[in-house]
Amino acid sequence: MPSLNFIGGEKGGVGKSVAARLLAQYYIDKGLPFTGFDTDRSHTSFTRFYADYASPVVVDSFEGLDQIASEFENPTADGQTKSVIVDLAAQTAAPLSRWIRDSDLISLMAEMGITVNFWHLADAGKDTIDLLGRLLSTYGEGPNYIVVKNQGRGTDFSQLDTSSAMQKALDLGAKVITLGQLHEASMRKIDRQNASFWAATNTKTGDDALGLLERQRVKNWQKGVYAAFDTLPLQ
Repeated sequence: MPSLNFIGGEKGGVGKSVAARLLAQYYIDKGLPFTGFDTDRSHTSFTRFYADYASPVVVDSFEGLDQIASEFENPTADGQTKSVIVDLAAQTAAPLSRWIRDSDLISLMAEMGITVNFWHLADAGKDTIDLLGRLLSTYGEGPNYIVVKNQGRGTDFSQLDTSSAMQKALDLGAKVITLGQLHEASMRKIDRQNASFWAATNTKTGDDALGLLERQRVKNWQKGVYAAFDTLPLQ
């Protein structure tokens, strides 16, 4: 089943765009059709790194958000329904929830055989717990929840693990995965290249090209991420 993936966390700097980019590369490497949308007007990170697959969308406009759902009526040339990745900017929960509620989107997607995944990127702070609780209270049963412990934004997730929000997420069948930390210098080089992860690991020349072992570490990091993604309802 194709999926609609809202990559969120509601606060800035928790790794939403990195997760969206990794998911895009995962689909590409698996040969699975998808379309991406970037809701961040300031940075457009997703669009910048995967320009052939992602486009900007205005999140506080129903007309803009309608483009997301419309993608499921635009199959590939061989008739496949594409999955959709939505990289949510910080503080987009309110307009998004109004659109989802007024459009009865969760029910519509279920009727169409589309899996709806809400990704919650988590750092090690308390506010990420509060925001998870708010997400679960907003949508309740129906969609899937994917809690991502981003080790690039903290390593001690004990507060999250023992929280009532996490227990509620598990009660709702949430998947919990860990996004390992990539060496910071390597990520900076990739970002300066404006490169996809594939391009970064296959480019050997240029000021910001990754060295031999850097490329190997990125590949190993992706391998671990992909193993976690393989456990999720993505396609």
